[in-house]
Amino acid sequence: MRVAIIQSNYIPWKGYFDIIRDVDTFVFLDDVQFTVRDWRSRNRVKTKDGLKWLTVPVGADTSRLIHEVAIADDRWQRQHWRIIEQNYAKAPYFSHYRELFEEFYCGRTWTNLSEMNQYLTRRIANECLGITTAFRDSCEFTVEGRKLDRLLDLVRQAGATTYLSGPSARDYIDDARFEQAGIALEYKDYSGYPEYPQMHPPFEHAVSILDLLFNVGPDAPYYLWGWREGAHR
Repeated sequence: MRVAIIQSNYIPWKGYFDIIRDVDTFVFLDDVQFTVRDWRSRNRVKTKDGLKWLTVPVGADTSRLIHEVAIADDRWQRQHWRIIEQNYAKAPYFSHYRELFEEFYCGRTWTNLSEMNQYLTRRIANECLGITTAFRDSCEFTVEGRKLDRLLDLVRQAGATTYLSGPSARDYIDDARFEQAGIALEYKDYSGYPEYPQMHPPFEHAVSILDLLFNVGPDAPYYLWGWREGAHR
């Protein structure tokens, strides 16, 4: 049983979905401290004037857990949709996904950041990328300890025999602790993604998954993992 555990992100980048597809169970780690100016509440899109941040207005209070972060004002939803529409309307596959994203931004009002992020991530994974990974929320578990002890407890409770971590976690993960617990530890490698036909050059990898979907449509899985597995477009 391969498991990955990561905080929910707002319209995540392509690597986030690549790691989801690599595991049997993906756990949203949303019962940890919220961090400001981070991927939890913002991401980037390409525009003719360069990269642009789309930020969900949730305030700068860091005394909240991610799943406690409320969204008080919904005006940002139509603003974000307008920016996306203005900059991607001429992309080859914008119309292919328009209904899904227009409904997300204009068809309902979001009041909780975690709920919103998880909802859209699941829909993109399942409906746009064909990912069959099971999703869970860390709030479902009763976890003990702090920091690495807490992570290990959550990994065990999720039933992992292998834990797939993001590469930045090397700074604080003690590989020996996982070995002692009988859990194989692997680190995701985000390098080597091929470039795809992208509007508004120069090419940029670190943008929302929306960019990949709107530009290549059903070929998106090739640019995420297919190239690595020798698949043909």
